[in-house]
Amino acid sequence: MHIGLVGLGKMGNNMRARLRNAGHEVTGYDNNPAVSDVADLAALAAALPSPRVVWVMVPSGKITDSVITELGTVLSDGDLVIDGGNSRFTEDFKHAAELEPKGIGYVDAGVSGGIWGLENGYGLMVGGTKANVEMLMPIFDALRPEGPREEGFVHVGEVGAGHYAKMVHNGIEYALMQAYAEGYELLDTRKDIIKDVTGTFKAWQRGTVVRSWLLELLVQALEQDPEFEDIEGYVEDSGEGRWTIEEAISNAVPVPTISASIFARFVSRQEDSPSMKAVAALRNQFGGHAVKKAED
Repeated sequence: MHIGLVGLGKMGNNMRARLRNAGHEVTGYDNNPAVSDVADLAALAAALPSPRVVWVMVPSGKITDSVITELGTVLSDGDLVIDGGNSRFTEDFKHAAELEPKGIGYVDAGVSGGIWGLENGYGLMVGGTKANVEMLMPIFDALRPEGPREEGFVHVGEVGAGHYAKMVHNGIEYALMQAYAEGYELLDTRKDIIKDVTGTFKAWQRGTVVRSWLLELLVQALEQDPEFEDIEGYVEDSGEGRWTIEEAISNAVPVPTISASIFARFVSRQEDSPSMKAVAALRNQFGGHAVKKAED
């Protein structure tokens, strides 16, 4: 199958390589000419056979909007666009509606696997019509991990469902990472008892109920830098965690663990947390607890 791919960053470039390794022909476009196969989106469309399939792998928001709008001017009836970035599911409704009058199909694909996807494959959560998804199965099968299809790929539902599933996936990911991080801090604090923090996490990789790929990655990070001396405790969020919480509020679904994990990220961005100052002041007021004076 011959597919166009827009966006050749870390994930996009690896996806192009994985597809080519599986025997598919990929024409890629990126605004960095050093990695791009063609000069622009018009040239990309011209290079593809009909019906043309273009996978968009660019940052969500205005960049995705502009790419899909421009694709609408260079593609034609019967062609198909896949948004594999981290767009909010509500954006899928807008993009599909924009392309539909031109006869251009639309599929949204939640993609998980990060920089390891080239070797291990990508977990895929897809939204779109049955006909469009079935047409794209050779591409999805090439990208997903080896093994049973249902363990690395799901056609979740209609347009928007793929990114909705990926949003919840990332919300869960936030909470899992926070739990491992809090466990690390507690173990590291009690070095009088715990003599091998890295080894403790490493021993959890097989047989325990907390084993996971995230745990393996944490062990790898600890082996490289056991005290995290080269890392500042500042953590960004890419949007999906916030969207998960907003959806939970809209549907009256309690997600206290996911909520706590994203609020912890906000605390990480404050040099001296105002809320923690307030807690310290209150403890001093009602209980006479000692307050640590701020350094000048």
